[in-house]
Amino acid sequence: MCFKSIKTATIDIHGAKYLTINFRKASRIAISALTPNKPHHAQWMITRKCNYRCRGCNVWKEQDKRELSTEEVKRGLDILKDLGIVELVISGGDPLLRKDAPEIIKHASNLFVTTVYDNGSMAKQNLEALRNVDFVAISIDSLDPEKNDYIKAVPGAWKKAVDAVETLHNEGINVSVTPTISQLNLYEIVDITNHFTQKGVPVWYCLYTFDQTGDENQLFRIGKANDEFIIKDKQAMVKLCDTLIEMKKKNRNILITTKLLQALRALFLEGKRTWECRALQNFLVLDHLGRIAGCHNHNFVGSVFDLPEIWHSEKFNALRKTYNECSQCSYLCYIFYSLYGSPYGNLMLAKDQWKNARFLLER
Repeated sequence: MCFKSIKTATIDIHGAKYLTINFRKASRIAISALTPNKPHHAQWMITRKCNYRCRGCNVWKEQDKRELSTEEVKRGLDILKDLGIVELVISGGDPLLRKDAPEIIKHASNLFVTTVYDNGSMAKQNLEALRNVDFVAISIDSLDPEKNDYIKAVPGAWKKAVDAVETLHNEGINVSVTPTISQLNLYEIVDITNHFTQKGVPVWYCLYTFDQTGDENQLFRIGKANDEFIIKDKQAMVKLCDTLIEMKKKNRNILITTKLLQALRALFLEGKRTWECRALQNFLVLDHLGRIAGCHNHNFVGSVFDLPEIWHSEKFNALRKTYNECSQCSYLCYIFYSLYGSPYGNLMLAKDQWKNARFLLER
């Protein structure tokens, strides 16, 4: 889900069994969110395969056909649940390129508040699988088809993505739009936000950033700096943060918290980081081979299958200090779960989770 608190989900109840499963999930995650010393969020890149060539991303340049089997992924998901994970993002590459994506998604959706990322090319072919998730995030970076397709480096990408959003929304699937804020689209983020939220489609955001390490053993690489995308107009970014803070007061479909916007504002206005990274404390990431790290910038530190034994180890405690002192990135997911790393922050997240449970009971 990444850098947002969960809003009340619109869930189509087809029977008592479905209601029981979802209420049980909502109850468990609310309790887990209040349990100290447990991670809250995980992002699992279940595949390295991608069918797009996005100019601000390096994943497609380093694709890997290797990946865990269906049963291995499901076993890893069970381990994450037992560890205390509440929210799970399934991404890639494009996770829907896996033929077993529907089975993986169904299993994950019974355990976590689950978000599936798609570049807009595969969602329509997976409607039934996506009915199980809490959010489907579709990447759209501009209202201008030509600009969007330039960013994605795939002709027709905009049309496919917009069609996917409209189809999922009409089908009652909880779809949202996720633009990556960069210098290329900085001045149209408000227009993108208004365009989709006025249609009842929520919007949350990524922020263009890049890897600042040359470590060959880092978990995976997103890419080096691309001058086209680096935000140079910092005042415009500060203004955007101010505008979104005001818009949020009336628009509940803007799924980025005020606290996160204030942190971004301070970063671009003063170069000041108002958070300390809580990787491997509140969140962790996994790659297509099940290797884990606090964040993708650092070395992998083990396997998901080893987590029960190593989570409370001295090695991990030392790594947490290393992460805590790191200041090399501004990935919004990592900032969000660092900002909300206190017991109070988890309480606020748990409060939103209980909204889902109450909604289910009302149905």
